[in-house]
Amino acid sequence: MVRKPHGVRSSDLSRPTRGTNPSVPPPDVSQKERERFITEIGSFSAAGVERAAWGWDQHAGRELDSFHEAERAALHAIEKADRAPAWEDFRRSIFDMTEGKKALVAWQYEHGETGHKAERAAYGAALALFARGHISADQFGILARSMDEALPWLLPKEPPHPYPVRDREV
Repeated sequence: MVRKPHGVRSSDLSRPTRGTNPSVPPPDVSQKERERFITEIGSFSAAGVERAAWGWDQHAGRELDSFHEAERAALHAIEKADRAPAWEDFRRSIFDMTEGKKALVAWQYEHGETGHKAERAAYGAALALFARGHISADQFGILARSMDEALPWLLPKEPPHPYPVRDREV
């Protein structure tokens, strides 16, 4: 039986331990979040890849300088936190799913410009998750926003933008 500390309600034990300041990002990415991210981008259909690529065009593609600045900050934070080898393993696992010899069918189908945009969105979101707790909430949002169009749990307080019907294959 696990005992709760004195003065702590049992309902508090299941809540994430975060301050009340919403601008403070949650702690580093957990193994569970990494698995969820990999599982979800691995289950994308061609439409999911297209949605991520569309998110890239809507967000990062329009603000490329901001994206690169946030990317540099996240990579620097990961190195400073001695997490570079773990990041490289995670990054490589994404590459294997999207471009490698074992690339998944939807990613192979969307190979080319669309696939590359979706892949950049995936790397940005993965980098945001990995550096969370070491970068600002704004930097996290800049990196994750493109992929949030396909995976809305990345930025739960920001609803995905309407995806135009004319851009979809029906």
